[in-house]
Amino acid sequence: MGPTACGKTALSESIAQHFPVEVISVDSALIYRQMNIGTAKPDADFLARLPHHLIDIRDPDQRYSAADFRRDALPLMADITARGHIPLLVGGTMLYFKVLLEGIAELPPADAAIRQQILSDAEQLGWQAMHQRLAAVDPSTAAALHPNHSQRIQRALEVYYSSGETLSSHQARQQLEALPYRVAQLALWPAERSELHARIAQRFDQMLQQGLVDELRALRQNFDLHPDMPSMRSVGYRQSWDFIERRISEQQLREQGVAATRQLAKRQLTWLRKWPHLHRLSANFDQDQATSHWLEISLQKISKLLQELNG
Repeated sequence: MGPTACGKTALSESIAQHFPVEVISVDSALIYRQMNIGTAKPDADFLARLPHHLIDIRDPDQRYSAADFRRDALPLMADITARGHIPLLVGGTMLYFKVLLEGIAELPPADAAIRQQILSDAEQLGWQAMHQRLAAVDPSTAAALHPNHSQRIQRALEVYYSSGETLSSHQARQQLEALPYRVAQLALWPAERSELHARIAQRFDQMLQQGLVDELRALRQNFDLHPDMPSMRSVGYRQSWDFIERRISEQQLREQGVAATRQLAKRQLTWLRKWPHLHRLSANFDQDQATSHWLEISLQKISKLLQELNG
């Protein structure tokens, strides 16, 4: 695991060259078909060399939850281990990792009418006001969420309005379900935040050059999308939507996309700072030395961890 743009995909390929692994993607954006540029999805050549499970499993107008991920990942992990291989879970969606490791509370089903009312209120009042509304009914959940984390604020309010119970009360009844595996938890960690920011800006510029905006135009033609769908809230697509609707300029698209990606990385690192039993690996941003001493040191650490897990 690790923040966006820190080199997880490249390291996973090197790991696969040294250990009998199969990759399971842990990324809430890579699940969507035809969303390739804005998600930095590995290209066909890469996926031919290193196939990934749980990529391209939903259309952009479909929903997918952390509970869905756990239900999909567990049988995959069982199949992989039955083949004598090691499941290698790679991604930056920390909630998916947490739910996989701990289980998840059973929540009431989504209610389209309630959700639409919440989204309508948010459009009028803003997500900070919705965060305050959540704090009034479920302070513990609100305290754990950033006021701009719209998707999770929406879901917490939806749970409360549809069931009369807070999300935190549902989660308090959650039965922890430990994974039936020995687990090594690894995170790529940038030594300097400035290096990660430079990498983020470079990658977003590449996405724009590769045709991110045109990709979104095609998605809007092929699917019945609106900007409040989870797929369209993904960084890059949200800003490109505003650009297509002429709410922001091309320069603002670039500036807001880079800023939003930095915020995503910041949230991911906040998760990881509190993560128990985590082994940090230094991130490497020097693409000219992708097979250099950094990879050798990382693979040595991984090999040692696997030996310890096997007793």
